[in-house]
Amino acid sequence: MQQNKPVDQPLLPLDDLEYQTESEHLEIVLQVNDAIASDETQVVLPTIAFDEREAYLRLSLIPGIGPRTMARLLNEFEKPSNVLTASLGQLGAVQKIGPKLASGIRDARHDDLVHRVVEHCQDHEVEILYPGDSRNFKLLQEIADPPLLLYARGRFSKADAMSIGIVGTRHASYYGKQMADRIARGLCGYQMTIVSGLARGIDGVCHRSAIEAGGRTIAVLGSGLTDIYPPEHKELADQITEHGLLISETPPFSKPKAGVFPQRNRIISGLSLGIVVIEAADRSGSLITARHAGEQGRDVFAVPGPVTSRTSRGCNQLIRDGAILIQDAEDVIEHLGPLTQGVEVDSGLVVQTPSEMQLNDVEKAVLQAIETQATDIDCVIARSGLPVPRVLSTISVLEIKGFIVRTGSRSLTRRF
Repeated sequence: MQQNKPVDQPLLPLDDLEYQTESEHLEIVLQVNDAIASDETQVVLPTIAFDEREAYLRLSLIPGIGPRTMARLLNEFEKPSNVLTASLGQLGAVQKIGPKLASGIRDARHDDLVHRVVEHCQDHEVEILYPGDSRNFKLLQEIADPPLLLYARGRFSKADAMSIGIVGTRHASYYGKQMADRIARGLCGYQMTIVSGLARGIDGVCHRSAIEAGGRTIAVLGSGLTDIYPPEHKELADQITEHGLLISETPPFSKPKAGVFPQRNRIISGLSLGIVVIEAADRSGSLITARHAGEQGRDVFAVPGPVTSRTSRGCNQLIRDGAILIQDAEDVIEHLGPLTQGVEVDSGLVVQTPSEMQLNDVEKAVLQAIETQATDIDCVIARSGLPVPRVLSTISVLEIKGFIVRTGSRSLTRRF
């Protein structure tokens, strides 16, 4: 998998920069220079033992420690607690650990910030997901620069392995809002989880539409989970915790920073099977998300817009450069490939590819009765509980649609 590279164009000023938190804050830097390094190898963070979590959290709160630096430290010292007890000389011997960072690690041994963060999380029902946590998002852990840890509030679901990110302008037109609502609701109808960034405009429409459609949604914040921005989305954030999750890699007490929001976008794409861009100017954060998605091996979809509209230039440019043009949720589902492993959705079905969600109930029942290895037709009939003629005709339909293949005169196998 390719490593993300620095964006080769200046970032737009974000509305978020006007935000100032009144609480005590960290001068934490989720550094692009650390997460996006010249080294193209993927960062793999080890599972953190329960008794090492406090030490790991303490290290993660030190400005300048990102995924790559953490991986180098743990590779050298094996455990987070060993890093904290290492001497300045030992720390300085680690690649790219300079005197300032070594001193920061030494000083963190006695800093009470970690206890205040833990207490704050407990008081606000925020959970901290460490590497190796069973609730962590498998897709996200496979990107080149996974987050050190995640702060989460809300409800977890295994079905979130089937997520689609939707992003777009904060200054959405009526057309943009209409398309965001249409696509988000449509995807929820296929039991897909909607991922977005809780920003004004397209993001807010997608979260609300997912909730109203009875679906799940995940909001990835560029700020702490208890300092919701924009402030008018506080009620929406509370609703999301009842229908999905709020997540952030930014600790409590942190101010939003210009560099955090582009970094946040890699998490939106990293959580998702694909990214849908709805209305984006030709130099926008949504295009940064699309770029992350492409480098992470995700599908990139774009909704076309009028050539005379400034907020459609980015989408039209993406389509020109190879993004998949879509008009509705069905276009997204049809282009998604097989999952790396089966996902159990809320209906109890184990889905191998999102396009299965387009099948009717009989087709789903027959497909569920067929395994990824040769399955006898008699077994399919028995497992599905359907009449023989119905099973045989449905097998033919599934074969035409490409979900199954015949491996013999009386045996079948799932294609994915």
